[in-house]
Amino acid sequence: MAHTNTTDVLVVGAGPVGLTAAAELRRRGVACRIVDRLPARLPYAKAVGIQPRTLEIWDRMGMVRAVLDAAVPLRGQLTYVNGVEQPRIDLVLPPEVPYRFAALPQYETERILEEHLARWGTAVERGTELVSFRQDADGVTSRLRTRSGAEEELRTRYLVGCDGAHSVVRKGLGLSFEGGAFPEEYMLADVEADGDLPYGYSLRAMHLDAAGAVDDVLVCIPLPGRSRYRMSMQVPPELSTAEQAADGVAHGLQNGPAPQLADIQTVLDRLSPTPATASHMRWSSVFRISHRIVDRYGHGRVLIAGDAAHIHPPTGAQGMNTGIQDAWNLAWKLALAVDGAAHPGLLPSYDAERRPVGEEVVGRTVRHASARGVQSDPEDARTLILREAQLLVGYRGSPVTDPPGEGPGPRPGDRAPDCGGLTSPIAAVPLRLADLFRGREHVLLLHGTGLDELALTAREYSGGRVETCVVLPADTPPDAPAGPGALPAYHDTGGEFARIYASRPPTALLVRPDGYLGARLSPPTPGRLAAHLATVFAPGVRG
Repeated sequence: MAHTNTTDVLVVGAGPVGLTAAAELRRRGVACRIVDRLPARLPYAKAVGIQPRTLEIWDRMGMVRAVLDAAVPLRGQLTYVNGVEQPRIDLVLPPEVPYRFAALPQYETERILEEHLARWGTAVERGTELVSFRQDADGVTSRLRTRSGAEEELRTRYLVGCDGAHSVVRKGLGLSFEGGAFPEEYMLADVEADGDLPYGYSLRAMHLDAAGAVDDVLVCIPLPGRSRYRMSMQVPPELSTAEQAADGVAHGLQNGPAPQLADIQTVLDRLSPTPATASHMRWSSVFRISHRIVDRYGHGRVLIAGDAAHIHPPTGAQGMNTGIQDAWNLAWKLALAVDGAAHPGLLPSYDAERRPVGEEVVGRTVRHASARGVQSDPEDARTLILREAQLLVGYRGSPVTDPPGEGPGPRPGDRAPDCGGLTSPIAAVPLRLADLFRGREHVLLLHGTGLDELALTAREYSGGRVETCVVLPADTPPDAPAGPGALPAYHDTGGEFARIYASRPPTALLVRPDGYLGARLSPPTPGRLAAHLATVFAPGVRG
């Protein structure tokens, strides 16, 4: 075995979740290695749905343009039951949401994330697997093995397991993974079809038996390319694998015979609402679905994210997006911990915030999969679409956010919504709030004038890790002083910020690096702001 090497964090698993974690750690200057047991990216269109919230995250990471270049829009869904068309679902969002729904094959998502990670000189170490690990009070010692059989001992301060449903990290921690498996098996195929679906719309065609239960289903999701779709459907008996996973987790792609084009065509002939011919199959597989969640998202210096922590039906394209948000939530907290700047309660808040989200997603997708899909949900259409877009995910009641209190507008723990119409004497066109957040960590938004003491408090109690921006009310004179000279200030020219945030000056909003409100202070005082920052940053960072 090679001698012990060291780094700050080891990320195991180079899917979208692990790549997000590694990129966000490296962007913040954390020394990090990322390993994956596979020798190359799998060329499979597994997870394909990209939620608007994920696009917001990629915007703040600085990589959304590459995704927009490669993806296709998802505008809605057509649904048929026993050949009868049901009400169309149009994926309409409020105008202040900057991104819509999209589709992109998982291998393309991974390519873009991997290229983004390379900006910081970090490459995935492929063909390298985690064999075992042990942790103590000061760090984690991991044993790695390459394809050649060579072994290496690696010492890190933290270990992050993003290694999927059969996670070595989860098993090494001894975490429970309670749940079950659906008895059905499904076929996945990446094919072209010459039907007449409207551009940007997916299809869900179902057949119900005499008792009203779904006994046959076809789902088609558009992909980049001419008439290209990721199709899923039930497996015919002759392709059933009846495979039993060694660890008892029946989830994901299965070994055994792959479906042929004729198998796909048979289902299209049976369920497609209009004649369609499948061709140019790039890939196909049989897969199983389970629903499970861990009892906690880590222990000590070892954390898990994504499918290592939660698995569930693919209904609504929630899985990969939820995993990416796990990594997004964890990375900024872990970076502060590595830097010695985190309050002792900050890293444990990862489990407190993300596990309830995982539980909700598992429960909701199981309900949808057991019924007639997303459209079977009793919520009103607007709330349903916002929830599927993951724009309603929040952390009210978190130990590192202030109590939400009462009142209109987003509260502590809620997502900080975007808005437009912010002007400055220099920018020739209005800016969006997202422009102010991009590339920054904690941001203190001061709505009003004469609040410069709060900027000084934020700087002192975070050790300079909070940046301040002033949002001037629409009626503020253009030459009014915003603060102590260096504070960037923007006019809420059309009052959009005041409307969306239901804010009246003077108000202070502390926006976390993951785009959620940590505190909302109205009226704000230095003491209240300092008390909030003391729950996030270590006492020793004061400067």
